[in-house]
Amino acid sequence: ERKTKVDYRVSRPLGEDDLRAIETAVNAEIDKDHRVTSFIVSRAEAEGRYDMRKVPPDAEAIRIVRIGDLDVIPCVGEHVERTGQIGRFEIRSGEMRGDDRIRIRFRLHDRAKGAA
Repeated sequence: ERKTKVDYRVSRPLGEDDLRAIETAVNAEIDKDHRVTSFIVSRAEAEGRYDMRKVPPDAEAIRIVRIGDLDVIPCVGEHVERTGQIGRFEIRSGEMRGDDRIRIRFRLHDRAKGAA
């Protein structure tokens, strides 16, 4: 529960219709079953190329995760091999945090078994 949230900067406040459109778009990308791969680079190679804000300052070998052609990010977490393994994405809430940031809380459902 604690980790099922993301914050994004937005150009305007987002409403329920926006959140449903985001949910639909995310599920469409999950359904494309993008391949998820990773590789290791040195910290020097990663600096300036990737968002390093959440990488521990003493980390020297940085694992980069590539999600199809959608995203390439440093990450230490566990990952699926393909996006189709994630299940269905459902937005639980979207809360504006000021004029230019939204916090989206979400959950994933196993497509075969219902709620994950």
